[in-house]
Amino acid sequence: MYDVLIVGAGPAGSTLARMIGEKYRVLLVDKRFNPANRSIRSKCCGGLLAPDAQHILGTLGLALPRDILVGPQIFKVRAIDLQSGLDKYYQRFYINLDRDKFDHWLISLLPQSVETKFGKHLVRIEPGNPIRVHLHGDNRSETLECRVLVGADGAASAVRRQLFTSAATPRSYLAIQEWFPTTEIMPYFSAIFEPAITDFYSWIIPKENYLIMGAALPPGKSARHRYSRLKQALNNYGFNLEDSIKQESALVLRPTGPGQIITGRNQVLLIGEAAGWISPSSAEGLSYAFTSALFAYQSLNEGLVAPAERYQKIARSLSRNISNKLIKSSLMYCAPSRRAIMASGLFTMRVENTL
Repeated sequence: MYDVLIVGAGPAGSTLARMIGEKYRVLLVDKRFNPANRSIRSKCCGGLLAPDAQHILGTLGLALPRDILVGPQIFKVRAIDLQSGLDKYYQRFYINLDRDKFDHWLISLLPQSVETKFGKHLVRIEPGNPIRVHLHGDNRSETLECRVLVGADGAASAVRRQLFTSAATPRSYLAIQEWFPTTEIMPYFSAIFEPAITDFYSWIIPKENYLIMGAALPPGKSARHRYSRLKQALNNYGFNLEDSIKQESALVLRPTGPGQIITGRNQVLLIGEAAGWISPSSAEGLSYAFTSALFAYQSLNEGLVAPAERYQKIARSLSRNISNKLIKSSLMYCAPSRRAIMASGLFTMRVENTL
C-alpha cells in the first residue's frame, strides 16, 4: 500500500512528489507519458513563465536549466482590441521556455524513492480506508491502495469528477493553438481581445522560429469556426499566420467565483488546475500549480491523517488571490472599461522600433 498516490505528473503533481518522496512511499501516475521511450504528449500551453511563477520557483529553490529556455525572452505585452482598433504596449517580464522540456525536467528531479506508473489511465476510485484506485494501461488493469489520494490531473480531472460530483465547477473553454514558421523577430507577447469570438482572450507568442497563435473559446461545435474567424482577422490585422505545422487543443478552466475551488476532503487533496487553481484573467496556471503543491506538501508533512483540512486552511491565501484576479477580470473583459483603460494610456510604455 502506498502512503500517497498522486494522479498527474504535470508541474503540480511532480513537484509534490519530489517534496514528499523521501518521507513517504509515493506513487506518481500519469497517462501522458510513454513508459517505453519516456516521451510525453505535447501540452497545449504557450510556455511563458509569468512573474508569479518565477517567484514561487525561487521560493522552492529551483533554477531553470539553460536547455529548456527558448528565444526570445519577453519584456513587454502588446494588447490589441480588434473591434476598437486600440493597440497598446505594457511592460511585463516573462521567461520563454519549451514546455515539454520543462515538464521532463521537473520529472527528472524526482528522488529515486518515488515510484512512477506512466501511460496509465485512472478508471475508478473506491473511497474508504484505504482508498482503492483502479488503473488501466498497456492492455492490463490493476488495483492499488493508498492512504492519501492527490488529484493533480488538470482541468479534466478524473479525481474531481468521480469524488466531488456535487461541487460547483469553473467555466470551461476549449484552448486551440497552432504553430506557424516565421523569420520575423517579434519581441513581445500579444494578448488579443475580440468579444465577437470569445469572452476570454487570444494570444500570439514568439517561440524561436515559430509563432504560436491560440485562443480560449467557448466549447462546442462553433469553436473551430470561431478559431478560423479569429485567424483570418489577425491575418487582416497584419500578422502572417499561414502554413501551420501543427495544432494542439486542451480544456482550460476559468473560475467565476472562489466557491468553485475544491481543495479536497478527508484523505483526498486536489492541487493545480484539478482544484480550479488558475487565473480567471489570464489562464496562467503554473504559479498556482507550484504554490498549491507547496501547500499540499506542508499539510502532508504534518501527517497523513485528515490532511485536507490543513491544506484548505493553508491555501486561503490562494483563494484571496483568485478573488483579486476576478476583480481584474471584470475590468479586462468588460469592453467599455478595457477600452477606457487602454485609451487613457495608463501603464503603457513607449516602443521605438530600432531593429
